[in-house]
Amino acid sequence: MDLAARAAAVGTLADPTRRALYEHVAAQPGPVGREQAATALGLALHTASFHLDRLVAAGLLTTEYRRLGGRSGPGAGRPSKLYRRSATEVAVSLPERHYDLAGRILAAAVERARGGEALDAAVDAAAGAAGRDLAGRAGSDGLGAFTSVLADVGFEPRTEDATVLLANCPFDALARSHTALVCGMNRAFVQGVADGVGCAITARLAPEPGLCCVKGEPAAGPEGS
Repeated sequence: MDLAARAAAVGTLADPTRRALYEHVAAQPGPVGREQAATALGLALHTASFHLDRLVAAGLLTTEYRRLGGRSGPGAGRPSKLYRRSATEVAVSLPERHYDLAGRILAAAVERARGGEALDAAVDAAAGAAGRDLAGRAGSDGLGAFTSVLADVGFEPRTEDATVLLANCPFDALARSHTALVCGMNRAFVQGVADGVGCAITARLAPEPGLCCVKGEPAAGPEGS
């Protein structure tokens, strides 16, 4: 989901009836029918149906159809529409944060380190691989693709005098408490994105107040000119 879709999904829960239905469905061990949900919350059936379907439209619930009571064949009746919590994860943070990405990178680094690789090298390798992986989904190359991938991850890139500045760190809380580790991870990740889209950018550590610790500068030599 993009930011607009995630914000809309979370906003769906601002309605107290809708939020109560979501919490009820999420708390059940199996899928829930409209009648069951309406009875549990003391709602009219049409009210429960309306709000449940709004939750489906927002991506917070999914549906399935099944005959209840174990009956099948002729005379068993029509399958009932059932609701369960969606497997889709929805989170909104402003400024944008992506601690899930940091977690995946660091987990991959731990696996490499367990195989005998030095920890710093393992973090660099895992972060670079993650950057190249995301870049491979960009569908284009060059500076525009480079900044687009970084924007999708929440770095808020902007270009000034051929240098790409990053106005936001999507791993801010981690960077504050583990600065050297996370800044090194950021540099390797940004370089991986640049390499993955074929952009002649060198990621450098250049801490500056109000910005991420990494800047993307034109690569030295003919490619960077």
